[in-house]
Amino acid sequence: MAKHVCPWWVAYIFDNPLRQIFHKLDMFSPYLTDGMTAIDIGCGMGYFSICMARIVGEAGKIISVDVQQNMLDILTKRAKKAGIADRITTFLCDEQHIGINEKVDFALTFWMVHETPDELNFLKQVHCILGKSGTLLLAEPKMHVTFTEFKKTLSLAQEVGFKIIDFPKIFFSHTAVLEKQGC
Repeated sequence: MAKHVCPWWVAYIFDNPLRQIFHKLDMFSPYLTDGMTAIDIGCGMGYFSICMARIVGEAGKIISVDVQQNMLDILTKRAKKAGIADRITTFLCDEQHIGINEKVDFALTFWMVHETPDELNFLKQVHCILGKSGTLLLAEPKMHVTFTEFKKTLSLAQEVGFKIIDFPKIFFSHTAVLEKQGC
């Protein structure tokens, strides 16, 4: 694992019940609905994956992807405890390739794009995973990513074929919602 990826044990610091104060789980409501297929890239311990699984319901599916098996193992335990494990598929990727070919309606990249070794390549892969007019919610932490760096990421996303459609407010985050344009 490269040094720029947050170690799995650090995730316990910010993945706790207090997080609900800052990262409201209803932030997905405008973009994710019953029956959809979504991907949570850099899912960590599953804070958002579990919420998304509840939103998509029994007819939906969540693909939770991470570069650390420990994160996926914890997510699996949490999903079983929450009774929604059948809606979540975990996938161990590597730092260069997401490795998913299935088309999805919605993608979440929460506080992780800055950890990828090649943002342009990563955004191209996300673009390919999304189905026609698919939506990406991209959030980056203000404590690690400057506004100028975030604007650069958005420029790369537009270069790949995304259109910015919204700037929702999420605490401690630079955030944008992007829609896939083209094929």
